[in-house]
Amino acid sequence: MPAPLNAENVRRAPKVLLHDHLDGGLRPQTVLELADELGYRDLPAGDAESLGRWFRDAADSGSLESYLETFAHTVAVMQTPEAVQRVARECALDLAADGVVYAEVRMAPELLSAGMPLEAAVEAMVDGYAQGAREAGTPIRVGTLLCAMRQADRWEEVAGLVVRYRDAGVVGFDLAGPEDGFPPDRIPAALELLDRAGAHRTVHAGEAAGIGSIRAALDGARAERLGHGVRIADEVAEDGSLGPVAQRVRDEQVPLEVAPSSNVQTGAYPSLAEHPVDRLHRLSFAVTLNTDNRLMSGVSVSSEVTDVATTFGWTWDDVQTVTERALAGAFLPEDDRRRLLDDVVRPGYADLRG
Repeated sequence: MPAPLNAENVRRAPKVLLHDHLDGGLRPQTVLELADELGYRDLPAGDAESLGRWFRDAADSGSLESYLETFAHTVAVMQTPEAVQRVARECALDLAADGVVYAEVRMAPELLSAGMPLEAAVEAMVDGYAQGAREAGTPIRVGTLLCAMRQADRWEEVAGLVVRYRDAGVVGFDLAGPEDGFPPDRIPAALELLDRAGAHRTVHAGEAAGIGSIRAALDGARAERLGHGVRIADEVAEDGSLGPVAQRVRDEQVPLEVAPSSNVQTGAYPSLAEHPVDRLHRLSFAVTLNTDNRLMSGVSVSSEVTDVATTFGWTWDDVQTVTERALAGAFLPEDDRRRLLDDVVRPGYADLRG
């Protein structure tokens, strides 16, 4: 008999996470303690429970702009290498405790540059993830994605760091920040640097903007994955027929880093029940399930999977499919991917299916 598909068993399931922001996943108690150490006095609450609730409420605005304002507080307390290393270590521990076996966690080092050189920020992240992975009670591997902010001009620096640290735990490049007005090919030299090195990249696209943004990410920035990408549903008709970009994304199995709770919070969709994640999954798009920002959304990987499965009647086969798609899209060496698939993911789901 298969195990019931509930929160407890989803936590046991081996999971793969592709879209999680380091500055969106701090423990509320850590925010308080780091603020105290750094002399940061602007937190909106003074205890962990109230602070966690404030982050969730402030993010539940229905506006991406308001949602992003919550990061002012988390970034403010991450302005030393020691703080970044602590947050990264706790991130690895928290994900491992939630049954994640492989994760790619992203951060824009330029947001930390008031407190340290970009290199120091990258090294603190990599060291923190490695320390957390060593200490975790279950095996986990965490790769670092470095974000450049679309609206800033440090893309080349960030791309250079991706190449420089790629044998030390950095697995790829991301573009984050406002989609509208800041095209993903605005600084071609950064993309050329990545191309020359054969470096991986994902691009935030199809979250706050639609099909044009997705097309630009694929053609202009040569994105291998789409951060969110959920607005590809704009080209999916009621009868399941697809527009040209949607057809291409499905045919090429471009991974969609979908984060349903985050999309509802930022107003992209009014509710989980009206979110297109299930529709895209049923139409065989390469849907993956992600947290985006665990603190702001008050979610874990397990809660996100459980909520989607419960809302849309998913089975363990659906959850396994989404997990295997995420692993297929991960920026991992092929041998490591195959080992995780054969030794961890498939046996884990075989146990759950009974």
